[in-house]
Amino acid sequence: GGPRRLLLVSNSTLHGGGYLGHCQQQIQSFLGQKVKRVLFIPYALHDRDSYARTAREKFESLGYGLDSIHESCDPVEAVRKSEAIFIGGGNTFRLLKALYDNSLIHEIRKRVLEDGIPYMGSSAGTNVATVSINTTNDMPIVYPPSLEALGLVPFNINPHYLDPDVKSTHMGETREERIRQYHEEPNTPPVLGLREGAMLLVEGDKATLQGVTGARLFLRGKKPTEHEPGTDFSFLLIGSNPLNQ
Repeated sequence: GGPRRLLLVSNSTLHGGGYLGHCQQQIQSFLGQKVKRVLFIPYALHDRDSYARTAREKFESLGYGLDSIHESCDPVEAVRKSEAIFIGGGNTFRLLKALYDNSLIHEIRKRVLEDGIPYMGSSAGTNVATVSINTTNDMPIVYPPSLEALGLVPFNINPHYLDPDVKSTHMGETREERIRQYHEEPNTPPVLGLREGAMLLVEGDKATLQGVTGARLFLRGKKPTEHEPGTDFSFLLIGSNPLNQ
């Protein structure tokens, strides 16, 4: 196997563009020419057939074949044979429950962390790549056996991170306040707020912010910090983060 390789995208569609249009160059660079077929996991949406058609059309336009795991009679075997895995967005709770129901947590983790196959996630697919889904924006419409996720990185991500609208009269909690509440609990890991259009590239022990927008990093007990594309986030890959004590 090779080193862990992840492309964790905040969102599948950016305003004014098509499905995965804003990150297609990064996808091609990430998958390269060795990968011929991608295993797609559409569990986050209810209409898996339609979702698979959309993903297949996009990946074929980029030069890759796509197999959807929901069409396989043996999902575990499909993961074991996969060259690359892409988990799309939708409802994070539905997605994680299906990963548990199909006994895929251990299998995906093994393929990515031990065998070194590329893993790409967008939105909910990015959420489940992290320690847990505690920082998802989604409603718990179903009940997974655990909030623990794939653990491909030792921190959490909040995709679609939204800054407070200074002109808004809405008095509800901001995204920043909700993440701060998460960090009021003991031993909670860092949370990387990925704005729409941002993505994190992980290659081995190196993590780099890519895309057209920045990210906001939340560390327990610290003030949040702003980061531009190109930022080196490799220190977040250290399991017991020294900044999080």
